[in-house]
Parts: sequence; structure tokens; C-alpha cells
Amino acid sequence: MIFKTILAEKKDGYAVVQLNRPAELNALSLGMREDLENCFVMLENDRDVHVVVLTGGDYVFSAGVDLKEMASIQDHEANQYFNSIYRPLKKIYSFPKPVIAAVGGVAFGGGFNLITVCDLIIASESAIFGHPELKFGLNPLFDPLRRLVGMAKAKELTMLGEPIGAKEAMRIGLVNRVVAPEKLMAETERTAFELATRPPEAISYVKKMAGIVPSLDKYSALELECDTEALLFAGPERKKLMSDFMESLKNRKRR
Repeated sequence: MIFKTILAEKKDGYAVVQLNRPAELNALSLGMREDLENCFVMLENDRDVHVVVLTGGDYVFSAGVDLKEMASIQDHEANQYFNSIYRPLKKIYSFPKPVIAAVGGVAFGGGFNLITVCDLIIASESAIFGHPELKFGLNPLFDPLRRLVGMAKAKELTMLGEPIGAKEAMRIGLVNRVVAPEKLMAETERTAFELATRPPEAISYVKKMAGIVPSLDKYSALELECDTEALLFAGPERKKLMSDFMESLKNRKRR
């Protein structure tokens, strides 16, 4: 998988996608957004890839959209330009396989948006998160952030635009784990490998439930999850996995 602005590498059951404009602090240009969208289309159809890691490297995730590029956009081009921002976000948000963001350094604006549409976020102790868009008269992406940290904190982060560090991000529920900078990729890839060993269909349904059930009343949510459980139970994947598990228990007893 060869792209101009990102690096993509397949590993043992998972892929690592790295933003690769280091001189521009991984600013999200139109070309990078197109590369991301195309890369995730390819990975969705790749049966050997069960999990994707999205990172900017050890020292920066992304400083946000490319402001030089944005400044050149004419008013009549605005809808087309912002649609180019929306498409890769939607692709990652709706991706049927788990996506883990590994965040080292700054994740501002569009870079912050990018991590909020991932499933898990692992941050380096050096990570900094911020939404400065309102200072430029623009609207931060609010809803994915609200779903992670709640209404009050999302309003604070987007309205004030003050950056927060990794420990505060962990405290408010934005990130799942904080690790030492030198351990960021090793810890993230260990998690990706572990997730890649899980049953793909079941993991896909967990993602679907996470997106659907918060908008349902509690009884409808319970009914939907029970129906999903019955569907998975009747499938061949579950039968093989349970058979393998029972066989492993027999083998332990024989020892």
C-alpha cells in the first residue's frame, strides 16, 4: 500500500497507518485526507486485517487541517472543501473493524477530530489535545467528543479551546490508556494484536451496538442486544470457538 502522505503497513492480523507529513506537523491536507479515505477502503476489504492502528508517530499526531491550504479556499468552494474533511471521518467512524489511535504529541483541531472517531485511544504522556477552531471563527466537531466525555466537558473543550494533557484526557474519559512515550507504539500494537485474535464478526457487532444502543430506550436496547446474541450464537464461528474452548478444558484435565 503506497500513498503520498501516509505510510501503511500490514502486520500480524492488523495494520498500522501513519500520517506522514512531519515537516508540516502532519497537517491534514486534501491529499492526506484522500489518502486516508482510500487506505481505509482498502483495509476494510482486506480479510487479513482485523484491526487498524492510526498514528502520527512518536512526537506528533496532527496539528489539524492545513491552514495554508484552507486560507486559499474560495467561498464557492467551501461545501466541496468541507465535504473532503467529512468523508475520511465518516469512513473511519463507520469502519467495521476496531480502530486504535496512538497519540504522541499534539492532536489539535482536525487531528483531535480524527482521534474522536476511533474506537480506542492510547496516548503518550507527552500528548496534548485541543480544539482552537472557535478562535478562528470555525466550528469544532462536537458530537463525537460529546459521546466520549459528556456534554459539559465537550462544551468546555470546544468553547474555550484550551489544550489539555494526557493525564487530564485520561481523567475525563477521552483516552483509554496513558503510557510512557517510548512505549506508545509497542503498547498500541500489543493491544491491536490482542484484538486481532478476537472473533471478527463478534467484534463487528460490538461496534454496531456501541453506535446504536445509546440512542434507544433501555428496553429496546436490551431487546436488540439479546437478538444480536441469538444471531451470533447460531453462527458457525461461535460453534467452532466453543468447541475449541471445550477441547482445551479437556486437555487441561488430562494433564
